[in-house]
Amino acid sequence: MVNITHKSNTLRKAIAGAVVVASSQKTIEAIEQKQVPKGDVFSFAKVAALFAVKKTSDVIPDCHPLPVEYTDVRFSINGLQIEIEVEVHTIYKTGVEVEAMHGASVAALTLYDMLKPIDSHIEIQHIRLIQKKGGKSSYPLKEGRRIQAAVVVCSDTVFAEKATDKAGLAVVEQLDRYGIETVHYKVIPDEAAAIVQQVEANTNQQVQLLLLVGGTGVSPRDITPDTVRPLLQRELEGVMEAARRYGQERMPYAMLSRSVAGLINQTLVLTLPGSTSGSKEYLDALFPSILHVFDVVTGERHA
Repeated sequence: MVNITHKSNTLRKAIAGAVVVASSQKTIEAIEQKQVPKGDVFSFAKVAALFAVKKTSDVIPDCHPLPVEYTDVRFSINGLQIEIEVEVHTIYKTGVEVEAMHGASVAALTLYDMLKPIDSHIEIQHIRLIQKKGGKSSYPLKEGRRIQAAVVVCSDTVFAEKATDKAGLAVVEQLDRYGIETVHYKVIPDEAAAIVQQVEANTNQQVQLLLLVGGTGVSPRDITPDTVRPLLQRELEGVMEAARRYGQERMPYAMLSRSVAGLINQTLVLTLPGSTSGSKEYLDALFPSILHVFDVVTGERHA
């Protein structure tokens, strides 16, 4: 199976449809009058669809087992067409479009099986995905928006060239995947004056995104949050609550992170862990949905 451990749980929805076409009006009348010999076709098909949705991962090899938290099965008749819609919701790391399509296809097969004794020309058509929502694709960067970032690595050892920077460069690479250009990259020591200087320089230049990597732990030299917090004009506590929760699910030491986030003018400031895995996990947890902050501060809210 595809690795989805880096993804976050979000509300995900999908609606799939299928069409069963009868060959005569007599078939439709038998359905409507509940005179099909095998029984009430819509009741049977609904139950079959519910079972199919929940059993999708048992029959589709690459589908992950997931918690199905809502399913609705709807039928309508349009001429000789019996239209099926299956809607599925979950709060999980991956979407439910295959579950919805599996439910719609099994509902269609159930209708076919129950109707073929009275209509030998019954036909299944158009099994398709109608709509899907949720996951990172639902929170894209606003079209046409250009975001520039500064990445500042706070590390005594890297500054003294006793170690090479990996975390900061990983952050630059990950930002690039979201279409964010890093226009400033610098390594500084774990010194309050150096941190303040970089924060003031980059927010005054109106860089939209400032990420300070390192110095967020509990060692005596980890002073990044203590230095940055008083500079924030508006702290965004929920941002790091989300990041720590995400990290805690993957590494118990994430509880020791003291990272902070907030706004200075219209610049979003994030302090990230100094480990490569920790910084990447924080970006996985926060992006791209965190970019909605720019729509809010500039008054360009999504509908």
